[in-house]
Amino acid sequence: MRDQRLPIILLPKEGTLLDAGGDRYRILATQATTDGTYGLWEANVPPGGGPPPHRHSREEEGFYIIAGEVAVYVDGRRVLAQPGSFINMPKGTAHWFRNESDQPAKMLVLVSPGGMEGLFEKTGQLVTSIDEPIPPITDREKGLIARHAPEFGIELIHPPNHGE
Repeated sequence: MRDQRLPIILLPKEGTLLDAGGDRYRILATQATTDGTYGLWEANVPPGGGPPPHRHSREEEGFYIIAGEVAVYVDGRRVLAQPGSFINMPKGTAHWFRNESDQPAKMLVLVSPGGMEGLFEKTGQLVTSIDEPIPPITDREKGLIARHAPEFGIELIHPPNHGE
């Protein structure tokens, strides 16, 4: 028997755009559109961008690098992820990524189950054009992330010697 949901079809530059945590996210699939099974978004990460160190208690998370490069820190290991790289973090894995280069990076982020995109909706700002500059994270936004992360099963952590 076929599911009653409609297929998701987004052409380039379509989808909800959110600036959150110093990055820009183009939301492609959500908990609501996938019956909770997964969330998927394109992340545009400017130089210096990336989330604070954290771990998820609810979802597995995978990154696929499309353009540029990001340093991914996972369980104390640093991996320089370039286009074509894929990194998957099982639930409970301490991780974060940072664009340590002087060029923007782009990647796909998949979480299963879906729902984590709600954190971006609570803490970020809607964007009308993907071509607008990405603003740096503000102290206000850092406070919002710290306050709302636990609602999404996300624990913020502090790694040693990484300036976080």
